[in-house]
Amino acid sequence: MSQNREHVLLIDDDVKLCEMLRGYLSRNGWSVSVAHTGEGGIRALRGQATDLIVLDMMLPDIDGFEVMRRVHRDSDVKVLLLTARGEEIDRIIGLEMGADDYLGKPFNPRELMARMRAVLRRSSPRETPKGGSLVVGDFAADTIKREIAFQDRPIALTDGEYILLLVLLQHAEEVVDRNELFDRTLGRKPRAFDRSLDMLMLRLRRKLDGLRGFTGEIKTVRSSGYIFLLQRSNSSEGDSE
Repeated sequence: MSQNREHVLLIDDDVKLCEMLRGYLSRNGWSVSVAHTGEGGIRALRGQATDLIVLDMMLPDIDGFEVMRRVHRDSDVKVLLLTARGEEIDRIIGLEMGADDYLGKPFNPRELMARMRAVLRRSSPRETPKGGSLVVGDFAADTIKREIAFQDRPIALTDGEYILLLVLLQHAEEVVDRNELFDRTLGRKPRAFDRSLDMLMLRLRRKLDGLRGFTGEIKTVRSSGYIFLLQRSNSSEGDSE
């Protein structure tokens, strides 16, 4: 049974919190390991298969940003950030760097576990629309390999970026409701002041803008959602955040 458990690595210097979470998550079907420093977490990651990292931003040796940089250099493991209440800049930077979600301290362990499951559910192949392939303009999506290429050149995408772009391609030239995008890409409804989708959209836009030959855009439709245009619009309506 244990070999089928999803494994989470907790990186946090709060010993009591980690022991409480270890017990709670273990009772709910997770395999859990703990590190109390950033360097210790990086070493632990190299020594075992890990599905998810729960990473505190404030560590005694190196900060969570540096841990994430080094982790993502060698691995595509999912990361859920723990941030101090009110530290919005940490959350924004973390999401821009590729974090999959965040949760402010203090938090309810049940909410943490729900967020953890949502992160892994979003990256699961069963969340990807079936059908094998999708071709829209110069884009080709392989939903089996979970890859999207532009003019036969694969685009380097995180799981969140892949799912977001896939949904937009499925509805190319149509307005997609913001709440629907939240549900399909982040697996939940938006919360007050939640900028997770905005940061994901920002990262995806930057990658698309860097594609040689791409002349389209993802346009914000005020009070509605987003529309993926294969050819850039000259209209001044809407915003491109």
